[in-house]
Amino acid sequence: MTQQTLLPDRGVIEVAGADRVAFLQGLVSNDVALAAPGRAVWAALLTPQGKWLADFFILADGERLLLDAEAAQVPMLAQRLSRYRLRSAVAIAPVPLAVHAAWNGIPDLPASVIAAPDPRLPDAGWRILAREPLPDTAMPAAWDRHRLHLGLPDGSRDLEAEKTVLLEAGFDELGGVSWTKGCYMGQELTARTRYRGLVKRRLVPVRATGALPPPGAAVLHRGVEVGTLRSSQDDLGLGLLRLAALDGPLECAGVALHAQVPAWMRLPQAAD
Repeated sequence: MTQQTLLPDRGVIEVAGADRVAFLQGLVSNDVALAAPGRAVWAALLTPQGKWLADFFILADGERLLLDAEAAQVPMLAQRLSRYRLRSAVAIAPVPLAVHAAWNGIPDLPASVIAAPDPRLPDAGWRILAREPLPDTAMPAAWDRHRLHLGLPDGSRDLEAEKTVLLEAGFDELGGVSWTKGCYMGQELTARTRYRGLVKRRLVPVRATGALPPPGAAVLHRGVEVGTLRSSQDDLGLGLLRLAALDGPLECAGVALHAQVPAWMRLPQAAD
């Protein structure tokens, strides 16, 4: 049965105007030109040094692009994007749309909504924008557990602003980076990380023998800190862990856990 829920921690920014595609194309990690009705693009905004600031889904709706983003980051995103507008023919503003996720099937949606499959994984389901909240068939916690099981990051809950490198968080395998579209802000570090094999840690699902501690708790391997716990729900979470420790016994605040590397994840040779 298809499950669907409102995501109250998400918001939407509208980017409208004749230069909307070209404007975003020079700023974000993925190919904005691929966004079309029924096709979303997942992309990140980086610092000039190539570190993560925010990520969002880009959906096309007529003469505008809609960014499905973390609600707490919407003011910051709108402000930062506006800084780069210069003489571009674009208008940037938050818009009052409700964001939903649907999974385990194709949702039955009214014609008035804007929807597209989640571009990261087939099992990730759908992203849906609506003028008013739609009826729920599941709670947000059910979606959260589903995306944890798949190993999908959830913005600032899992990534650290001005610290996280995209390839640590699966943006390559999950289609959040275009390697062919040309220059964008932060591209140099992202490309260098890939071609030189510089990734030393990854964000991976972890399962514990009991309830996990709060985010930020240290993960230990034989008494040595090898990473930190990020978002979690009960016994399932995501941990940012050193590659060399993924196969070993892990412990977090006295709770035993083990990494569950998803099938989509391509791991380089372990490095310290």
